[in-house]
Amino acid sequence: MAHHISDYLVIGSGIAGLSFAIKASQTGSVTLITKRRLADAATSYAQGGIAAVSDPEDSTERHISDTLSAGAGLCSQDVVSYVIEHAPARMQDLVDWGMRFDAERGLEAGHTFRRVFHAGDFTGREIEDVLIKKISQQKNIAVFENHIAVDLITTGKINRRFAGADERCWGAYVLDINGNTIQTFLAKTVVLATGGAGKVYLYTSSPDVSTGDGMAMAYRCGATMANMEFVQFHPTCLFHPQAKSFLISEAVRGEGAILRLKNGQPFMHKYHPMKELAPRDIVARAIDQELKSSGEDFVYLDITAKGEKFLTARFPNIYSTCLKYGIDMAKDFIPVVPAAHYFCGGVKTTLSGETSIRHLFAIGETACTGMHGANRLASNSLLEALVCADTAVTRARELVAAPCSFPDIPVWDSGNARDSDESVVVSQNWEEIRHFMGNYVGIVRSTKRLERAARRIELLQQEISEYYWNFIITSDLIELRNIATVAELVIHGAQQRRESRGLHYTLDFPASSAHPADTIIRRFPTV
Repeated sequence: MAHHISDYLVIGSGIAGLSFAIKASQTGSVTLITKRRLADAATSYAQGGIAAVSDPEDSTERHISDTLSAGAGLCSQDVVSYVIEHAPARMQDLVDWGMRFDAERGLEAGHTFRRVFHAGDFTGREIEDVLIKKISQQKNIAVFENHIAVDLITTGKINRRFAGADERCWGAYVLDINGNTIQTFLAKTVVLATGGAGKVYLYTSSPDVSTGDGMAMAYRCGATMANMEFVQFHPTCLFHPQAKSFLISEAVRGEGAILRLKNGQPFMHKYHPMKELAPRDIVARAIDQELKSSGEDFVYLDITAKGEKFLTARFPNIYSTCLKYGIDMAKDFIPVVPAAHYFCGGVKTTLSGETSIRHLFAIGETACTGMHGANRLASNSLLEALVCADTAVTRARELVAAPCSFPDIPVWDSGNARDSDESVVVSQNWEEIRHFMGNYVGIVRSTKRLERAARRIELLQQEISEYYWNFIITSDLIELRNIATVAELVIHGAQQRRESRGLHYTLDFPASSAHPADTIIRRFPTV
């Protein structure tokens, strides 16, 4: 079994993982693994941009206030302040690496000023391209594409007993998808940057890679999780039978789009003074309520007042994609529905990305720093990933500088596992999880719905565990195991929160508590 040893092991290739790897490579060797191509990350699909103060008429205090307001009382004010105050410096990093933003800033929901840096509506893809090019120029970075992490290697896994406060991460077992072999990757510091878990839901704006791998692996080895019930549903995903989870950016509403019912009537004035520019949780819940009341499948988004010249210049990607499906944004209303978009919860970390397990870091959407609270402000996600990748590098360098002697690592043992001739079990369980999560643990929840979901996930976890130990693992099985773990965490987090706040709304507890607190989930792992 192949062994790979480096100073830093980075799992994931979005903005968080790539920017960490670039900076870490200045002081040590970096191994970066990603389960598809480098560019196959959620960052590539980000249309909106990065929120950062640049106009003298704007202020960091104003951006902080907008973030705290959206976060519904659960943001860590210290984290929010640090991230926003350091935004200009991290944006300069991107510019220095070759990123070029449009001159005009965008306005998005929840913001009280135009402060969103963007490159048309291809912002994420442009950032990803710049970072990948920069990665290729670094001598100290070894990239392994088509490699998916199976599980983390910790002191407890090595010694067959949980090490408690002495638990430390040493690396990961990784499946080479093309070679169908399990390899061992060891490092002085391990960084989870695997993104979110939108594929836990049937309707999602997230790419196929968003299966919560980092969250699930961290939880299985005993890392503390926080606020997993706060799943952000983007209000406007294109509703079309041939469109696969295509997002209609927040920025479209920022430029004046109006949400309308099928009869053409606007409705957001009934739900919030900011109407279409209300925070995402309010807009998504309003659409959900209107759809449930009317029995319709979608609502409309109307940006026809802007005209073709403006739309093709500002939203070239959205315009051309809609046109491919027979929708001319300049003339036609766009059918949209809410879809799972972003996890505000995740592996609980410090501002520097440190988890409860020594030498294990989590950054980006995988982590829960306290930045987003109960509801993320639009275009703060890429910002947090940039800033926290930088703070994580600073702390990780200190750990890497210390002497390190790796313990004897047990080889991967497949035991009596055999090739499966029942792969239908994987696809069936995958679809069942995604369906009941949407029906029972979606935008609006109830105690009974959560109880039903908890019963289903318990049974499915038993089936998946049996399948996992009896058959040779594949990337599909790894991802199924991970989305089942994340689904269970979301359900349990939602059951613990007996109030409605931000992205978690329950019919049985519609009021918000006067004493908001994080939802913490810990697991004593079996090893």
